[in-house]
Amino acid sequence: MTNRKLLEQFRSFYFQNYPDDMETQISYFAVFGGLDWDIDTTKPISELIQTLILDNFEAIDAKMRELTLNETINRKLLKALATGDRRIFSAFNKAGLNNGNGGAALNYLQEKGLIQLEYSREEHPREKYPKTKLKREEARHRISHKVLFTHPFIRFWFYFIIPHIKEIETKKYDAFLKDFELRHNSYTSLVYEELSEVLLNYNLRDANIMSSGSYWDANLEIDILTLTQNGRIYVGECKWTNHKVNKKELHKINDKCKKLGIEPTQIVFFSKRGFSNELKQLQGTSLALYSSEDFEALVKTRPKGKLYPLITRNAS
Repeated sequence: MTNRKLLEQFRSFYFQNYPDDMETQISYFAVFGGLDWDIDTTKPISELIQTLILDNFEAIDAKMRELTLNETINRKLLKALATGDRRIFSAFNKAGLNNGNGGAALNYLQEKGLIQLEYSREEHPREKYPKTKLKREEARHRISHKVLFTHPFIRFWFYFIIPHIKEIETKKYDAFLKDFELRHNSYTSLVYEELSEVLLNYNLRDANIMSSGSYWDANLEIDILTLTQNGRIYVGECKWTNHKVNKKELHKINDKCKKLGIEPTQIVFFSKRGFSNELKQLQGTSLALYSSEDFEALVKTRPKGKLYPLITRNAS
C-alpha cells in the first residue's frame, strides 16, 4: 500500500541533493519535490524560492497554466484543494463549483496526473444502522473523498503562489514571503503525514497490509490508520511542529480510538522535534515513536528507473 510515486520522488530528491539531515530533506522536499532541479539545501529555503521560483516566475507560471489548460475552473479547484481540507465537496463549495463542472475539472486533473483520490473509509450511518431511523443531519450526511497532490511542488504552487499571484506578477514579494514564513510548518505537515505513512508501511512491508491511509468521518480525523490481513491495527499521528510530543497526545489518540470503536495493536507517533521523556518511557510493542532521522530508512535504496519530473530545469 506504499505510495510508490511519492517514495520514488523522495529518494530521487535525496540522491540528487544530499541534504545534511532528514529534517532538511523533508522540509525542502515539501516545496521542491517532483522537480528535477539541483537544490542547494545549505541555503535558506526562502532564498531558494526567490532565486529558483520567483526569479523564474513567468516561465514556471506558463508551464503550470499549460498543465491546467489555463482553465479557470481547473485552477480554482486546485487552489481550493491546496488551501482547504482536501475534501472534494468542500473544495467544490470553496471554488464556487457544482458537481457538474467541479466533477469535470476533478476528472481532468486526475487524468493529467496532477492529483489522486484518497477514498474515505467512513461508513454511512444508513449502512451502519440499517434498521434505525436516522436524524435528518445523519440521513443527509454525504461521505466525501479527499484529494492528494501527486507532486509536492504542485500543492506548494497553489497553496502559496496562486493566492499571491497578482502581487508576484508585479514583483511585489513581501506579502508572499511573510505568508510562507508564517505557514511553512503547517504546510509541510501534510507531506510529512504522507511520508510517515510511507515509512510505517515500509516497515510493515511483510505484514500483508489490507488498507492504509488517513481516516476521517463527520466527528474525527486520524492521520494514519493501517489494517493488516491478520487483524492488526496501527494508528498513527504526525506532528511537524517545533514542540516535543508528550503524553497528552497519547490520551487524545486513545480517545479517538474509543470513539471509533477500535483497539489498536500499536499507536505510532511521528515527530519533527522528538518526544518527552515520559512518553519515551512508554515506548514498546504497543507504542512506537519515530523521529526525523528514522526517515533515513527510506533513502537506503536509490530510485528505480527514470522519473519524469513535473517541470524540468530548463523550463525555468
